[in-house]
Amino acid sequence: MANSPLSDRKFKWAFLSILIILGSLQYYTLLSLGISENVALKDSVVSNAILGLVCWIISNVFYYYRPKGTKYIYVIVLCLILSAKYAAIIRYSFFKLISNDLIYQNIIITSLPIRFAFCFLLIGCMSAISILYYNQQDHQELIERKNEAEKLTRDAELSSLREKLQPHFLFNSLNSISALTLSKPQEARKMVQQLSDFLRGTIKKNDDLTNLQSELEHLDLYLEIEKVRFGNRLNTQILNDGESLLKLIPPMLLQPIVENAIKFGLYDTLDNVTIQIVTSFENPYLKINISNPFDPETAHPNKGTGFGLNSTQRRLALLYSRTDLLKTSITKNTFTTTILIPQTT
Repeated sequence: MANSPLSDRKFKWAFLSILIILGSLQYYTLLSLGISENVALKDSVVSNAILGLVCWIISNVFYYYRPKGTKYIYVIVLCLILSAKYAAIIRYSFFKLISNDLIYQNIIITSLPIRFAFCFLLIGCMSAISILYYNQQDHQELIERKNEAEKLTRDAELSSLREKLQPHFLFNSLNSISALTLSKPQEARKMVQQLSDFLRGTIKKNDDLTNLQSELEHLDLYLEIEKVRFGNRLNTQILNDGESLLKLIPPMLLQPIVENAIKFGLYDTLDNVTIQIVTSFENPYLKINISNPFDPETAHPNKGTGFGLNSTQRRLALLYSRTDLLKTSITKNTFTTTILIPQTT
Protein backbone atom coordinates (compact mmCIF):
# COMPACT_ATOMS: atom_id res chain seq x y z
CA MET A 1 0.00 0.00 0.00
CA ALA A 2 1.33 3.42 -0.98
CA ASN A 3 2.07 5.97 1.69
CA SER A 4 0.56 9.46 1.79
CA PRO A 5 2.91 12.40 1.14
CA LEU A 6 2.09 13.50 4.69
CA SER A 7 3.60 10.26 5.97
CA ASP A 8 6.99 11.49 4.76
CA ARG A 9 8.69 13.05 7.76
CA LYS A 10 10.33 15.96 5.92
CA PHE A 11 7.22 16.81 3.94
CA LYS A 12 5.04 16.60 7.06
CA TRP A 13 7.24 19.05 8.97
CA ALA A 14 7.38 21.39 5.96
CA PHE A 15 3.58 21.34 5.72
CA LEU A 16 3.17 21.96 9.46
CA SER A 17 5.65 24.83 9.21
CA ILE A 18 3.56 26.41 6.48
CA LEU A 19 0.41 26.13 8.61
CA ILE A 20 2.22 27.64 11.61
CA ILE A 21 3.50 30.55 9.50
CA LEU A 22 0.02 31.16 8.05
CA GLY A 23 -1.50 30.95 11.54
CA SER A 24 1.06 33.40 12.94
CA LEU A 25 0.48 35.90 10.11
CA GLN A 26 -3.26 35.55 10.58
CA TYR A 27 -2.98 36.06 14.34
CA TYR A 28 -0.91 39.27 14.07
CA THR A 29 -3.11 40.58 11.24
CA LEU A 30 -6.23 40.18 13.40
CA LEU A 31 -4.48 41.88 16.32
CA SER A 32 -3.57 44.82 14.07
CA LEU A 33 -7.24 45.13 13.13
CA GLY A 34 -8.26 45.52 16.76
CA ILE A 35 -9.35 41.97 17.51
CA SER A 36 -8.64 40.69 21.02
CA GLU A 37 -5.79 38.22 21.58
CA ASN A 38 -8.19 35.46 22.65
CA VAL A 39 -10.37 35.75 19.54
CA ALA A 40 -7.36 36.14 17.21
CA LEU A 41 -5.73 33.03 18.71
CA LYS A 42 -8.91 30.98 18.37
CA ASP A 43 -9.42 32.12 14.78
CA SER A 44 -5.85 31.38 13.66
CA VAL A 45 -5.62 27.99 15.40
CA VAL A 46 -9.06 26.66 14.46
CA SER A 47 -9.12 27.92 10.87
CA ASN A 48 -5.64 26.56 10.10
CA ALA A 49 -6.45 23.24 11.80
CA ILE A 50 -9.49 22.96 9.49
CA LEU A 51 -7.29 23.92 6.55
CA GLY A 52 -4.81 21.18 7.47
CA LEU A 53 -7.68 18.66 7.73
CA VAL A 54 -8.94 19.63 4.26
CA CYS A 55 -5.44 19.13 2.83
CA TRP A 56 -5.21 15.71 4.50
CA ILE A 57 -8.57 14.75 3.00
CA ILE A 58 -7.58 15.84 -0.51
CA SER A 59 -4.29 13.95 -0.25
CA ASN A 60 -6.06 10.72 0.70
CA VAL A 61 -8.70 11.18 -2.00
CA PHE A 62 -6.01 10.96 -4.66
CA TYR A 63 -4.69 7.75 -3.19
CA TYR A 64 -7.88 6.07 -4.45
CA TYR A 65 -8.55 8.25 -7.48
CA ARG A 66 -5.99 9.45 -10.02
CA PRO A 67 -7.33 11.61 -12.89
CA LYS A 68 -6.32 10.78 -16.44
CA GLY A 69 -6.23 13.00 -19.53
CA THR A 70 -8.86 15.74 -19.54
CA LYS A 71 -10.26 14.59 -16.21
CA TYR A 72 -7.80 16.87 -14.42
CA ILE A 73 -10.59 19.45 -14.56
CA TYR A 74 -12.24 17.39 -11.83
CA VAL A 75 -9.28 18.20 -9.57
CA ILE A 76 -9.93 21.93 -9.97
CA VAL A 77 -13.64 21.44 -9.37
CA LEU A 78 -12.94 19.38 -6.24
CA CYS A 79 -10.54 22.03 -4.92
CA LEU A 80 -13.14 24.74 -5.54
CA ILE A 81 -15.82 22.74 -3.70
CA LEU A 82 -13.59 22.05 -0.70
CA SER A 83 -12.45 25.69 -0.59
CA ALA A 84 -16.07 26.83 -0.66
CA LYS A 85 -16.95 24.43 2.16
CA TYR A 86 -13.96 25.66 4.14
CA ALA A 87 -15.10 29.28 3.71
CA ALA A 88 -18.68 28.33 4.69
CA ILE A 89 -17.49 26.56 7.85
CA ILE A 90 -15.45 29.63 8.85
CA ARG A 91 -18.35 31.95 8.08
CA TYR A 92 -21.09 30.16 10.03
CA SER A 93 -19.20 28.46 12.85
CA PHE A 94 -17.21 31.54 13.85
CA PHE A 95 -20.33 33.73 13.69
CA LYS A 96 -22.00 31.47 16.22
CA LEU A 97 -18.96 31.06 18.46
CA ILE A 98 -18.21 34.77 18.63
CA SER A 99 -21.60 36.39 18.12
CA ASN A 100 -21.02 39.37 20.41
CA ASP A 101 -18.09 40.91 18.49
CA LEU A 102 -19.50 42.90 15.55
CA ILE A 103 -16.04 44.10 14.43
CA TYR A 104 -14.81 40.50 14.21
CA GLN A 105 -17.92 39.41 12.33
CA ASN A 106 -17.37 42.18 9.81
CA ILE A 107 -13.74 41.09 9.40
CA ILE A 108 -14.89 37.50 8.84
CA ILE A 109 -17.19 38.55 5.99
CA THR A 110 -14.55 40.85 4.48
CA SER A 111 -11.79 38.20 4.69
CA LEU A 112 -13.79 35.28 3.24
CA PRO A 113 -12.52 35.81 -0.35
CA ILE A 114 -8.92 35.90 0.94
CA ARG A 115 -9.47 32.80 3.09
CA PHE A 116 -11.09 31.06 0.12
CA ALA A 117 -8.14 31.97 -2.12
CA PHE A 118 -5.55 30.76 0.42
CA CYS A 119 -7.46 27.52 0.91
CA PHE A 120 -7.77 26.95 -2.85
CA LEU A 121 -4.06 27.67 -3.36
CA LEU A 122 -2.93 25.37 -0.55
CA ILE A 123 -5.16 22.40 -1.35
CA GLY A 124 -4.40 22.90 -5.05
CA CYS A 125 -0.68 22.55 -4.28
CA MET A 126 -1.43 19.55 -2.05
CA SER A 127 -3.46 17.96 -4.88
CA ALA A 128 -0.63 18.41 -7.39
CA ILE A 129 1.97 17.08 -4.94
CA SER A 130 -0.20 14.09 -4.01
CA ILE A 131 -0.91 13.14 -7.63
CA LEU A 132 2.79 13.36 -8.52
CA TYR A 133 3.74 11.47 -5.37
CA TYR A 134 1.30 8.60 -5.94
CA ASN A 135 2.10 8.41 -9.66
CA GLN A 136 5.80 8.19 -8.83
CA GLN A 137 5.12 5.40 -6.35
CA ASP A 138 3.03 3.53 -8.92
CA HIS A 139 5.81 3.97 -11.48
CA GLN A 140 8.40 2.71 -9.00
CA GLU A 141 6.27 -0.32 -8.14
CA LEU A 142 5.81 -1.01 -11.85
CA ILE A 143 9.58 -0.88 -12.39
CA GLU A 144 10.14 -3.20 -9.42
CA ARG A 145 7.56 -5.67 -10.72
CA LYS A 146 9.11 -5.50 -14.19
CA ASN A 147 12.60 -6.05 -12.78
CA GLU A 148 11.35 -8.95 -10.68
CA ALA A 149 9.64 -10.50 -13.70
CA GLU A 150 12.81 -10.05 -15.77
CA LYS A 151 14.90 -11.59 -12.98
CA LEU A 152 12.57 -14.59 -12.74
CA THR A 153 12.69 -14.99 -16.51
CA ARG A 154 16.47 -14.66 -16.53
CA ASP A 155 16.85 -17.15 -13.69
CA ALA A 156 14.53 -19.58 -15.43
CA GLU A 157 16.51 -19.32 -18.67
CA LEU A 158 19.83 -19.73 -16.84
CA SER A 159 18.43 -22.78 -15.08
CA SER A 160 17.23 -24.14 -18.42
CA LEU A 161 20.68 -23.66 -19.95
CA ARG A 162 22.31 -25.52 -17.08
CA GLU A 163 19.78 -28.34 -17.32
CA LYS A 164 20.53 -28.68 -21.03
CA LEU A 165 24.29 -28.80 -20.38
CA GLN A 166 24.04 -31.67 -17.90
CA PRO A 167 22.43 -34.28 -20.19
CA HIS A 168 24.61 -33.10 -23.10
CA PHE A 169 27.78 -34.01 -21.19
CA LEU A 170 26.27 -36.94 -19.30
CA PHE A 171 25.20 -38.82 -22.42
CA ASN A 172 28.71 -38.58 -23.87
CA SER A 173 30.24 -39.87 -20.64
CA LEU A 174 27.78 -42.75 -20.31
CA ASN A 175 28.45 -43.80 -23.90
CA SER A 176 32.17 -43.82 -23.16
CA ILE A 177 31.65 -45.86 -19.98
CA SER A 178 29.53 -48.32 -21.92
CA ALA A 179 32.27 -48.69 -24.55
CA LEU A 180 34.93 -49.24 -21.87
CA THR A 181 32.94 -51.72 -19.78
CA LEU A 182 34.06 -54.80 -21.70
CA SER A 183 37.40 -53.70 -23.13
CA LYS A 184 38.75 -51.77 -20.12
CA PRO A 185 36.62 -52.45 -17.02
CA GLN A 186 39.14 -50.75 -14.69
CA GLU A 187 39.01 -47.59 -16.77
CA ALA A 188 35.22 -47.80 -16.82
CA ARG A 189 35.05 -48.00 -13.01
CA LYS A 190 37.49 -45.11 -12.71
CA MET A 191 35.39 -43.04 -15.07
CA VAL A 192 32.20 -43.83 -13.11
CA GLN A 193 33.87 -42.59 -9.92
CA GLN A 194 35.14 -39.44 -11.62
CA LEU A 195 31.74 -38.79 -13.16
CA SER A 196 30.15 -39.18 -9.73
CA ASP A 197 32.55 -36.65 -8.20
CA PHE A 198 31.97 -34.22 -11.05
CA LEU A 199 28.17 -34.43 -10.85
CA ARG A 200 28.23 -34.15 -7.06
CA GLY A 201 30.14 -30.86 -7.38
CA THR A 202 27.76 -29.69 -10.10
CA ILE A 203 24.68 -30.25 -7.93
CA LYS A 204 26.17 -28.08 -5.18
CA LYS A 205 26.76 -25.16 -7.51
CA ASN A 206 24.23 -22.38 -8.03
CA ASP A 207 24.38 -19.19 -10.08
CA ASP A 208 26.41 -17.27 -7.49
CA LEU A 209 29.83 -16.19 -8.69
CA THR A 210 32.81 -18.29 -7.69
CA ASN A 211 36.53 -17.62 -7.95
CA LEU A 212 38.47 -18.87 -10.96
CA GLN A 213 40.59 -21.23 -8.88
CA SER A 214 37.49 -23.11 -7.70
CA GLU A 215 36.15 -23.19 -11.26
CA LEU A 216 39.42 -24.63 -12.59
CA GLU A 217 39.47 -27.29 -9.86
CA HIS A 218 35.98 -28.38 -10.88
CA LEU A 219 36.97 -28.23 -14.55
CA ASP A 220 39.89 -30.55 -13.77
CA LEU A 221 37.39 -33.26 -12.74
CA TYR A 222 35.76 -32.93 -16.14
CA LEU A 223 39.11 -33.10 -17.93
CA GLU A 224 40.08 -36.26 -16.06
CA ILE A 225 36.88 -37.89 -17.33
CA GLU A 226 37.64 -36.80 -20.87
CA LYS A 227 41.20 -38.12 -20.61
CA VAL A 228 39.79 -41.54 -19.75
CA ARG A 229 37.63 -41.33 -22.88
CA PHE A 230 40.41 -40.22 -25.23
CA GLY A 231 43.49 -41.65 -23.50
CA ASN A 232 46.87 -40.17 -24.42
CA ARG A 233 45.39 -38.31 -27.37
CA LEU A 234 44.12 -35.55 -25.07
CA ASN A 235 46.48 -33.21 -23.31
CA THR A 236 45.63 -30.01 -21.48
CA GLN A 237 47.70 -26.99 -20.58
CA ILE A 238 46.40 -24.43 -18.07
CA LEU A 239 48.34 -21.18 -17.68
CA ASN A 240 47.43 -18.30 -15.38
CA ASP A 241 49.02 -15.15 -14.01
CA GLY A 242 48.22 -15.89 -10.35
CA GLU A 243 46.14 -12.76 -9.85
CA SER A 244 43.39 -14.10 -12.09
CA LEU A 245 42.77 -17.10 -9.80
CA LEU A 246 41.09 -14.83 -7.25
CA LYS A 247 38.77 -13.17 -9.76
CA LEU A 248 35.10 -14.07 -9.96
CA ILE A 249 33.41 -16.09 -12.66
CA PRO A 250 29.96 -17.67 -13.11
CA PRO A 251 30.17 -21.35 -12.11
CA MET A 252 30.24 -24.05 -14.80
CA LEU A 253 31.03 -21.46 -17.46
CA LEU A 254 34.19 -23.05 -18.86
CA GLN A 255 33.06 -26.68 -19.11
CA PRO A 256 30.89 -26.32 -22.26
CA ILE A 257 33.61 -24.24 -23.96
CA VAL A 258 36.29 -26.81 -23.15
CA GLU A 259 33.95 -29.61 -24.24
CA ASN A 260 33.46 -27.71 -27.50
CA ALA A 261 37.25 -27.40 -27.92
CA ILE A 262 37.78 -31.12 -27.27
CA LYS A 263 35.03 -32.07 -29.69
CA PHE A 264 36.32 -29.99 -32.59
CA GLY A 265 39.97 -30.59 -31.72
CA LEU A 266 39.92 -34.40 -31.53
CA TYR A 267 37.03 -35.61 -33.65
CA ASP A 268 38.61 -34.74 -37.00
CA THR A 269 42.12 -36.02 -36.31
CA LEU A 270 43.90 -39.10 -34.98
CA ASP A 271 46.87 -37.13 -33.67
CA ASN A 272 47.49 -36.07 -30.09
CA VAL A 273 45.82 -32.77 -29.26
CA THR A 274 46.60 -30.14 -26.64
CA ILE A 275 43.80 -27.94 -25.33
CA GLN A 276 45.25 -24.74 -23.91
CA ILE A 277 43.52 -22.58 -21.30
CA VAL A 278 45.18 -19.23 -20.57
CA THR A 279 43.79 -16.85 -17.95
CA SER A 280 44.85 -13.31 -17.10
CA PHE A 281 43.48 -10.23 -15.41
CA GLU A 282 43.30 -7.19 -17.67
CA ASN A 283 41.48 -4.58 -15.60
CA PRO A 284 38.49 -4.54 -15.43
CA TYR A 285 38.16 -7.99 -17.04
CA LEU A 286 39.13 -11.54 -16.26
CA LYS A 287 40.28 -12.77 -19.68
CA ILE A 288 40.17 -16.46 -20.58
CA ASN A 289 41.48 -17.91 -23.85
CA ILE A 290 40.62 -21.51 -24.71
CA SER A 291 42.43 -22.81 -27.80
CA ASN A 292 42.23 -26.05 -29.73
CA PRO A 293 44.00 -27.13 -32.93
CA PHE A 294 42.10 -28.15 -36.04
CA ASP A 295 42.90 -29.42 -39.50
CA PRO A 296 41.58 -26.88 -42.03
CA GLU A 297 41.25 -29.63 -44.65
CA THR A 298 38.98 -31.89 -42.60
CA ALA A 299 37.61 -29.75 -39.78
CA HIS A 300 34.75 -27.30 -39.91
CA PRO A 301 35.58 -24.57 -37.38
CA ASN A 302 32.33 -22.73 -38.08
CA LYS A 303 30.59 -25.61 -36.35
CA GLY A 304 32.33 -24.39 -33.23
CA THR A 305 29.57 -21.86 -32.83
CA GLY A 306 27.25 -24.65 -31.75
CA PHE A 307 25.46 -25.39 -28.49
CA GLY A 308 28.47 -24.94 -26.20
CA LEU A 309 29.38 -21.46 -27.46
CA ASN A 310 25.80 -20.32 -28.00
CA SER A 311 24.70 -21.38 -24.53
CA THR A 312 27.71 -19.67 -22.92
CA GLN A 313 27.20 -16.48 -24.91
CA ARG A 314 23.52 -16.43 -23.96
CA ARG A 315 24.37 -16.99 -20.30
CA LEU A 316 26.86 -14.11 -20.31
CA ALA A 317 24.28 -11.87 -21.95
CA LEU A 318 21.74 -12.73 -19.26
CA LEU A 319 24.18 -12.20 -16.40
CA TYR A 320 25.92 -9.04 -17.62
CA SER A 321 23.46 -7.59 -20.19
CA ARG A 322 26.22 -7.56 -22.81
CA THR A 323 26.72 -9.50 -26.04
CA ASP A 324 30.42 -8.75 -26.61
CA LEU A 325 31.94 -10.89 -23.84
CA LEU A 326 32.58 -13.98 -25.96
CA LYS A 327 34.51 -13.94 -29.22
CA THR A 328 36.07 -16.58 -31.45
CA SER A 329 39.03 -16.33 -33.79
CA ILE A 330 41.02 -18.58 -36.12
CA THR A 331 44.79 -18.26 -36.48
CA LYS A 332 46.45 -20.75 -38.82
CA ASN A 333 45.50 -24.15 -37.36
CA THR A 334 44.17 -22.90 -34.03
CA PHE A 335 40.59 -22.08 -33.04
CA THR A 336 40.44 -19.74 -30.01
CA THR A 337 37.52 -18.77 -27.83
CA THR A 338 38.02 -15.61 -25.77
CA ILE A 339 35.83 -14.86 -22.75
CA LEU A 340 35.82 -11.57 -20.84
CA ILE A 341 34.29 -11.54 -17.34
CA PRO A 342 33.70 -8.02 -15.94
CA GLN A 343 35.08 -7.57 -12.42
CA THR A 344 33.27 -5.13 -10.15
CA THR A 345 36.01 -5.03 -7.50
